[in-house]
Amino acid sequence: MTAHQTIQADAAAEQDQEILTGAEIVVRSLIDQGVEVLFGYPGGAVLPIYDALFNEDRLRHVLVRHEQGATHAAEGYARSTGKPGVVLVTSGPGATNAITGIVDALMDSIPLVVITGQVATHLIGTDAFQECDTIGITRSITKHNYLVKDVSELPRIMHEAFHIATSGRPGPVVIDIPKDVQFSKAAYKGPKEVTWAHNYHPRTKGDAGRIAEAVALIAGARRPILYTGGGVINAGPRAAELLRELATLTGAPVTSTLMGLGAFPASDPKWLGMLGMHGSFEANNAMHDCDVMVAIGARFDDRVTGRLDAFAPHSKKIHIDIDASSISKNVRVDIGIVGDAGSVLEDMIAAWKSRNLTTDKAAMDDWWRQIETWRARQSFRYAADAEYIKPQYAIERLYALTRDKDVYITTEVGQHQMWAAQFFHFEEPNRWMTSGGLGTMGYGLPAALGVQMAHPGALVVDIAGDASVQMTMQ
Repeated sequence: MTAHQTIQADAAAEQDQEILTGAEIVVRSLIDQGVEVLFGYPGGAVLPIYDALFNEDRLRHVLVRHEQGATHAAEGYARSTGKPGVVLVTSGPGATNAITGIVDALMDSIPLVVITGQVATHLIGTDAFQECDTIGITRSITKHNYLVKDVSELPRIMHEAFHIATSGRPGPVVIDIPKDVQFSKAAYKGPKEVTWAHNYHPRTKGDAGRIAEAVALIAGARRPILYTGGGVINAGPRAAELLRELATLTGAPVTSTLMGLGAFPASDPKWLGMLGMHGSFEANNAMHDCDVMVAIGARFDDRVTGRLDAFAPHSKKIHIDIDASSISKNVRVDIGIVGDAGSVLEDMIAAWKSRNLTTDKAAMDDWWRQIETWRARQSFRYAADAEYIKPQYAIERLYALTRDKDVYITTEVGQHQMWAAQFFHFEEPNRWMTSGGLGTMGYGLPAALGVQMAHPGALVVDIAGDASVQMTMQ
């Protein structure tokens, strides 16, 4: 094809493309990304997008009463479905009110796409009405952020934002769109038509050599333990199934962080309960005395480790995480495997079976006898009170009365959150929504709203304390 023919072909292709306003591009991109629900609050700088939404029946908008509520509702939606949560807020105070939920999503690896309005491009930097430096404010609290100055870039940015938010270690992405860009027009491109500007290709497949080293180390262990986190849940239901298979093959006990509850069934005898400062006696003692620890999708949070020099001091440590920067970040490990938890678990199981590996039965029997002596302490036991209903009892009864229902639990933050983690038992992932890393009071009520939007026929319960629920009760 000659240069002239190429130019003609490009011109013809452009004629075939649909020309939309920036606001319409936002709405069309959401549809093409499979979005069904978004949470937001209108304001002057996003009115063009709201006008475009008005004519789109395929998107359901949930009107909140505070932008922090929108972000937490989107977190609940995302955490309970595995899909990205979407937020739409205006400029200035709309964006700053959303900050807490954005940080919360970053800490707990929740995929969010937060669309914020911005003053017109020629007013940026003039201290215009309801202007703030959204990009500067959110640079350190997002996985990535964008300021859209050219409407022709908007289709790529929208689709790229969803790719970044949901792949690798999930997290929040902010798209700041000036009002004049929302009015401007450009050719729309779908997800398969755009070319990413960022060479972001997170590694999902673990290194085969390190996986072989890891399974050999586990096979030689006398006191192994599987330490699991929210990364197993983020990797999808298949990862939880593989975790159960690995526990069965190795016979190792399983413990979890607060964010990992549900990845392993609480009814399984190998389940030791939650780990850390609010964890069970048996989980913490087993972690301290283990000789091989396998951390899967967990980040060695300070509430789990306590003093780093006293954390599992005699163990060899294997760490599986999709975020390479997490490996040996807080605790130095012996074998680091970068990859998706589900993919790595699948390869570990295949390696274990192909080499016909087994653990030392006599050593494992001794290990479990020791664990049962710790378990016999019944560390969460409490004295019944004939006069007052104790919170622990209330949550036990809630669990007993809802265990056969399609139930989702959200919580606020505080002691009631820990009682919920200890006394409500989860058999499957994506049923437990709580603010772990940031510990945000006011999370539970809007998160429950988001969960209910995702699962309209389910029973959604927010276990709350009075102080937390007042934070976002509007």
